[in-house]
Amino acid sequence: MIKNVTIGQYFPGNSVVHKIDPRMKLLLVIAAIVAIFLANTWIGYVAIFGFLTFTIIISRVSLKFVARGLKPLWFIIVLTFVLNTFFYAEGNIIASWWIFKISQEGLYNAIRLAVRLVFLITATTILTLTTSPIALTDGMERLMKPLKLIRFPVHELAMMMTIAMRFIPTLLEETDKIMKAQTARGAEFDSGNVLKRAKGMVPLLVPLFVSAFRRADELAFAMESRCYNGGEGRTRMKVLRFHYRDFISAAVVAGLIVFLAFGY
Repeated sequence: MIKNVTIGQYFPGNSVVHKIDPRMKLLLVIAAIVAIFLANTWIGYVAIFGFLTFTIIISRVSLKFVARGLKPLWFIIVLTFVLNTFFYAEGNIIASWWIFKISQEGLYNAIRLAVRLVFLITATTILTLTTSPIALTDGMERLMKPLKLIRFPVHELAMMMTIAMRFIPTLLEETDKIMKAQTARGAEFDSGNVLKRAKGMVPLLVPLFVSAFRRADELAFAMESRCYNGGEGRTRMKVLRFHYRDFISAAVVAGLIVFLAFGY
């Protein structure tokens, strides 16, 4: 399960999606989220599905790799579907048992919310898979640049968010190694009741926290040894500039939003 988590991972490539300006990517993801919530019909959902599929294909990222990233979140998706199915009792009741009732509208609403959740996760996954942490930091910092007028620590916030995202795969890999080592010593993580499983997580959490603090200390030492002092006086080797592909992608997403805004 840990290996299936793709959040924070970067898939190097030379595709059109990889070359899109990170500022534009962030804006397009926000626009895609708006488009997902604008969809009201199955035609709209099919249009969003086609758009996301087309984006994955031209990014040359494996579709199986993106789908595999949904596996750790299936519990949340299924839980959302079940809650909306059994606790939305308005409309035409098609089945009932004890205190549970399933209505036609509730079932439709549950499917719609589950599909939206899958689309949201897929859109953000495409962003992290096709954008390097450094480019993502620069894009976030440039977009939040107007906040510097009120002395908001834009660079520091962007750096912290990117470092946290970048270390997700590292911590997951460290967790996998610790779990294998503890399992070889007789630890059990998947057996017993809930209380026993919680106690079994102690041999995993303690070394994981120690490792995380050690990595944070090493990172801070490395940044200080390179005379890092925040965004003050910082220059960039690659200056961000918009190209024709950025405006084409913006036009495509804008067209999708307009299409959905007309009731689809």
